[in-house]
Amino acid sequence: MASDSASASGPPLGKYLASTDKKTRDKAIKNLAAFLSDPSRDALPKSEMAKLWKGVFYCFWMSDKPLVQQALASEIADILLAISSLSVSLAFLRGFWESTVKEWNSIDRLRIDKYYMLVRRFVNASFRLLIREGWEAAAIEEYNSILTDRGGPLCPDDTKVPTSLAYHLADIYLEELDKALGKSPVASPLPAPLSTLLAPFLALSARTPTSITLQRIQSALLEPILTAFASRQDSDEPSRKRPRLSTPEFPNLAANACTSDPPKEGSLDPSALRKAVLKQVFDVASEPDTRDANRRKLYAFWKEHIEDEEDSSGSGARSGKRGLDGS
Repeated sequence: MASDSASASGPPLGKYLASTDKKTRDKAIKNLAAFLSDPSRDALPKSEMAKLWKGVFYCFWMSDKPLVQQALASEIADILLAISSLSVSLAFLRGFWESTVKEWNSIDRLRIDKYYMLVRRFVNASFRLLIREGWEAAAIEEYNSILTDRGGPLCPDDTKVPTSLAYHLADIYLEELDKALGKSPVASPLPAPLSTLLAPFLALSARTPTSITLQRIQSALLEPILTAFASRQDSDEPSRKRPRLSTPEFPNLAANACTSDPPKEGSLDPSALRKAVLKQVFDVASEPDTRDANRRKLYAFWKEHIEDEEDSSGSGARSGKRGLDGS
């Protein structure tokens, strides 16, 4: 019986999570949530978490019918918020990403869409968790390390990471962040530290050996946010580039974001956020460990999007551009 699979000493066994019987799987997931949300529970050892996630992965594998899949994806992802200990939540999240990266290439084309959905649910739940924690610096640092460490979906140095996972994350990241801010688990959420949250993608942009990955991050992540912020600037200062009708607007993010220190900075206006993102692109391009080919493309992207009104932004941007033009 699935109810016997969770005990005081261990989580539900994989054989219950991956059972061919839906009722058994459902009970195992509920037992798992209860087991991990026990306030006295410490994070599982890495080996135990890997075994647990292998079971959860195939529990989702066995699910069929769209509504069942959607409900199960939400139920599994929401375990992140059901866990009272932040360290246990983040360990569960790390287990999800390591398992997903490991198993991704085994997913057949008939099942891939539901796993894209599961990834989307976890991205959203991760943001809601960080919002609940007040964007605490150590929590975001650990979150970013989960994404960028070896075995993480945005690790630039791990050739075993499927590139399609990074593409999917770039496609959905800002959309899910905007949704999470719009449905915050706290009444008055602190502004999202946008530069800090974008850092894993910028690091990947600098060091990826795959030009398509860099292009995808620029087109699916950086271009939309810069265009959205430009479209929200004061009508007296219209953007030179008009947003396409299909470009997302990210209204919650534009209204409630800063660069890196939410309590100190408060919400910044879209123009300041746009300048901060462009500066971040320029700074990453300037780092010594950035690949030369990527450096040229990042500089080109920066030059294309830098605002004409540089005289209003101080000498920093002007000197930066002189340095770039003289390089």
